[in-house]
Amino acid sequence: MAGPTTAERGERQQESSDPPPVRRRLRLRLRTIIILAVTLVLLGAGSVWALFGSQWLRVERVSVSGTRVLTPAQVREAADVPVGAPLISVDTDAIEARLRRKLPRIDVVDVVRAWPHGIGLKVTERTPVLIVQKGRNFIEVDDEGVRFATVSEAPKGVPALELTVSRSRSAAASLRRFDEDRLVREAVRVARAIPAAVARTAEVVKVRSYDDISLELADGRTVRWGSGEKGAAKARALTALMKASPDARYFDISVPTAPASAGS
Repeated sequence: MAGPTTAERGERQQESSDPPPVRRRLRLRLRTIIILAVTLVLLGAGSVWALFGSQWLRVERVSVSGTRVLTPAQVREAADVPVGAPLISVDTDAIEARLRRKLPRIDVVDVVRAWPHGIGLKVTERTPVLIVQKGRNFIEVDDEGVRFATVSEAPKGVPALELTVSRSRSAAASLRRFDEDRLVREAVRVARAIPAAVARTAEVVKVRSYDDISLELADGRTVRWGSGEKGAAKARALTALMKASPDARYFDISVPTAPASAGS
């Protein structure tokens, strides 16, 4: 029997020198992983440079929306946004804190990045529900009882708060239990509950004690409200009472289930 030819021996030697298929696949995978890793590193370095080192993504403008009494210029000045800084590095929480501290008229503020070059400041201002006269000026009080601004001219349609605490024993005891801040909050509760039709003519919310709050209307009529409790029920009773007694000058809804009116 004839042995293998020279050509056949050469082919066998070539097959034995080739790497197995598994080894070839591992080498391909390793090469692919290295290429992907290098690519990711380069992309990451490029992204960091674009966000922090380049001139592409830097603060160039600050937009303001939602102002009513405040001006956009006042908001921008108080915000003190670092124009020219990388947009990604701007501390939005710090900007919000500065606005709340410097402009107490602001109730809510939303600071957002407006890519690629802006910072947006969306503000919601407090709305006064009462004013307190102090000398020639007026202190605005919002619906949470916060005294947030002093103005030289009383805003239209906002009733004045008068704290005229009685000197009676019961009133003195009430004042010891409910301090001035608490009485102001009760007045705010009343102001928030006044029916819209009545609120338009309400000029004064007078507080003598916690449960002795009254309204003075522009046409000279008076409403004895009582405490700030059961505001919705009192508002409904007052609306019905005014319709039933349109010529009355005095309304007592301190007990909403037994309202009364008098005068004509």
